[in-house]
This record gives sequence, C-alpha cells and structure tokens, in this order.
Amino acid sequence: MSVDYTLYLVTDSCILKGRDIFVAVEDAIKGGVSLVQLREKEISSLDFYHMALKMKALTRCYKVPLIINDRLDIAIAIDADGLHVGQDDLPVDVARRLLGKDKILGYSVSNIDEAVYGEKNGANYLGAGPIYPTGTKLDAVSPIGIDNLKRIVESVSIPVVAIGGIGITNIHEVSQSGADGASLISAILGKDDIQEASIGLRGLWGK
Repeated sequence: MSVDYTLYLVTDSCILKGRDIFVAVEDAIKGGVSLVQLREKEISSLDFYHMALKMKALTRCYKVPLIINDRLDIAIAIDADGLHVGQDDLPVDVARRLLGKDKILGYSVSNIDEAVYGEKNGANYLGAGPIYPTGTKLDAVSPIGIDNLKRIVESVSIPVVAIGGIGITNIHEVSQSGADGASLISAILGKDDIQEASIGLRGLWGK
C-alpha cells in the first residue's frame, strides 16, 4: 500500500472538549491530513471497537489509511489498514507476525538503536520523537531535538514520521530534517477551525 505520511493525525477525544470526533477527523482530512491513527486510551474495548468501525468507514470514503494505536485485537477485528506500537507494547516482530505482512506497522522510537531494531523486525515506518516538549503525552521521554531526528532518518531506509510538540511554528523545520511527515494532535484537534489548521500545516510542509 502506498502511504502518504506528510500530515499524520493522531486522535485524542479529550482535546476536542466535547466536539464530535468523526466530524473533527473529517474536517482534518478535508484540510490535508493524509493518515489517521485512532488512539483512545480512556474508553472500553467495546466502545473502542465500535468507534474504530465507524472511523474506518469514514477514512475509507476519503481513501485515507486508518492505523490503530496499540490494540492489535481491535486492528484485526475491524481489518484496519495498520497498527502502531510503542516501546511498552507488543514486540515489533510479534506484532508483524500476528498482524500479517500486508498491513502497515508503525513503531515509536527515540534513538538510533530503536530505529534500527524497528526496521529490522518488520516496521513499515517509525514515529520518532518527541522532537519538542509536548503536553499531550505525559509519559513521554525528554525531547530528542531536530539533530537526533536527522540521525534517525539517516540510520534507516523506511519512512520516519516526527512526533511531539510539532505545530505551525516549527513544522517547516521538521520538514527540512528529511523526515517523511509530522504526527500531530493538538495542533489540529485543539484548534477551533480544524480544517483551516490542517490546510495551514500542510501548506508549510516542504516550503
């Protein structure tokens, strides 16, 4: 599957402050989001399953791949386009074996050793970071910065998506690092006009 990693939206219902998540994601896609990861930590498995089914129907309408965060069972149950795992989730090689060879598998990394391990064990892309300080993930490691992002990009041959603290003021810097895209949460979902925020971010990439 050909994947455009440029503007990679990760969901977080808490940031929406009661707004409808499906309307928000659709607005983001209309603004240029090219990949969606469903990441919902505070709901039951059953609710996550039903949300994922509905999100899959939405993203398929726009031909945008849907990635499920962490939950291999949900990804398999709804036949999602892929799965994203972190350092404390299933090992990459196990996730790859269970997910199947034709699905997208992402892996969170913060250094070269993790990046090389992820590529070697079956990841299709890496989420590298956090690049900048971020308040979205309270358990995030210290920011690695642009220079370390560049080193990670140079150490692997698979796509690298920058994550953590990226927004309108620094996405251009990220785009010049060699990364294939930027993963965003609050820079899109935290804005009043989600479609306009996405358009603005997409327009700054690569300029």
